Amino acid sequence: MTTLPRPRPQAALVYNPIKVDEKKLRALVRQASREAGWEHPAFYPTTVLDAGRAVTAEAIERGVAVVMVAGGDGTVRAVAEAMAGTGIPLAIIPSGTGNLLARNLGLPLSAPETMISAALGGARHPIDIGWAEITRAGGARSEHAFVVLAGIGLDADMIANTRSDLKKTVGWIAYVDGAARSLAKAQAFRAVYQVDTERMHTAKVHSILFANCGTLPAGIELVPDASVTDGKLDVAVIQATGVFGWLNVWRKIWWDNSVLRRSRVGRMALKHRGRNAAVKYFHGTVAEAAATTPTPVQIDGDEFGEGLRMTCRVDPDALLIALPATHPLATAAPR
Repeated sequence: MTTLPRPRPQAALVYNPIKVDEKKLRALVRQASREAGWEHPAFYPTTVLDAGRAVTAEAIERGVAVVMVAGGDGTVRAVAEAMAGTGIPLAIIPSGTGNLLARNLGLPLSAPETMISAALGGARHPIDIGWAEITRAGGARSEHAFVVLAGIGLDADMIANTRSDLKKTVGWIAYVDGAARSLAKAQAFRAVYQVDTERMHTAKVHSILFANCGTLPAGIELVPDASVTDGKLDVAVIQATGVFGWLNVWRKIWWDNSVLRRSRVGRMALKHRGRNAAVKYFHGTVAEAAATTPTPVQIDGDEFGEGLRMTCRVDPDALLIALPATHPLATAAPR
């Protein structure tokens, strides 16, 4: 009996042509595929009408062995949404402004060759993703994946106020400008929120964030206990009340979370200090927030219009990530 040769594996590259050096990146992927003995790679640029979900579905239907994604956080989110639950590995080639999932995973941010090699290698580990269902004022509902953060309130308004031309020039620092312009007219909104089956809370808040992971650029720990491998969501409720409201928010997020928590002495100091009510944290698998009026919502740094309700859930181990062989998760056993 004649044994037919097994087909060689093929990689797909989904990329945002505005965010990457298209010619250079495609050449790197072609060369790495050739050296690894893989088929010629398939290339899928995103478009204005498709941030990456549809072309990723095409790549999956094609039967590729791995999908590489290169673009901003929105591109990564769209590709991850299409790949959730498929068991096909996703390799993130950091590009764009934030690279938030790559940062939270500790992936190299300036070495595309390393992540291309990882895509064609064998180190893999599953991570969680979140799903956010948005209910609009007219009752329409839509569900979208998120790999980092979804939110309702001021965080979405801040993103809406961030200038795209400034992002191209100074990168993630442009969000500081957006935040400054949002804070100038920030108004708290009445919300009801609940995590799992715990008691329902009602309060005037500025933002409610649902986190799959919580580290921002410059090492800012917005949600310090959030992890992409714990099968849980972390919820942050931001309430800037009183004369020093926003100062207390910044002290909590920057000084407490990003400085003090990193040392044993700092953690001891936090234990002996009173609670900072400006930011409250919750932990669970399903979380819901409802506003009394339509309020801006965002998912992984992209505007998603206004909603009355946001319901978020975690999907444990839904996304298989390609990693460099030396990455700490590369040898860690899945849950």
